[in-house]
Amino acid sequence: MHYSVYILYSHKTDRYYIGFSLNVQQRLHYHNLGRKGWTKRGIPWDLVFEHPCRDKVHAMQVERMIKKQKSRHFIEDLISGTIKL
Repeated sequence: MHYSVYILYSHKTDRYYIGFSLNVQQRLHYHNLGRKGWTKRGIPWDLVFEHPCRDKVHAMQVERMIKKQKSRHFIEDLISGTIKL
């Protein structure tokens, strides 16, 4: 099983969302349905970054590392390719 860490962007709220999933396209669709949760207010979401990981544990570690940066600049550097994971 190959998990991926992903970053979504909402033009509506000008915010990023970071997560991980086995199926990123299916997860993006779920976020855009807006049934519940934090992402409901940012619909529509666009996938702006995806990074494949070895397994779920690795994906969780990468997601946590990105979130710990607490930096929009860091996220935008990841998206642009200036920073590599």
